[in-house]
Amino acid sequence: MRRLLPAALVAVVLLLSGCDADDIPSPGDAKIDVDTPSLRNLKTEAGIADCVPGSAEPVDGGLPDLTLPCLGGGSDVDLASLQGPVIVNLWASYCAPCVKEMPALQEFSEKYGDQVPVIGVDYQDQQPKAALELARKSGVTYPLLADPGGDLNANDPIPVIRGIPMFFFVDADGQVTVVPGGIESADELVELADEHLGTHL
Repeated sequence: MRRLLPAALVAVVLLLSGCDADDIPSPGDAKIDVDTPSLRNLKTEAGIADCVPGSAEPVDGGLPDLTLPCLGGGSDVDLASLQGPVIVNLWASYCAPCVKEMPALQEFSEKYGDQVPVIGVDYQDQQPKAALELARKSGVTYPLLADPGGDLNANDPIPVIRGIPMFFFVDADGQVTVVPGGIESADELVELADEHLGTHL
């Protein structure tokens, strides 16, 4: 039991702290399964939309040619295939600022998702069940991908990810603008979308 106590204390510290890079857990060589029967049930109960692969061609300065699984089951999505304008949000169940901003993202998605879709990426999260439970509690229904191994990190043009939440604003030409997260309202996200995507929401 004495050997388990330090690990438990580390877990508590991670949950109570922010989301700087040093706080992001590393799955190491572990294979995180984000598509199990129980996770599928959680996704269905939460009403989370299915992931839909895009049809765009990869472009220089666009999202990396990286295929991510759908959290809770569904189609894998090659990020480079996503057609802008679209907002990609990096979040995780262990990230307190992510938890605070998720309702604002959902509100934005409900109001403007037909013009500018929102897609979440559960980033470097070893707890897909906790992630889906958080999404359900937050009322999130927009599609959610998973990147448990942190493959997005420093995958050109994505910079070294030093903390989350984080946004990737993908414009109609496929160009990506990386913006730190932590928004407090849907209106704030509208302003960011208009600024970085050239929209007029």
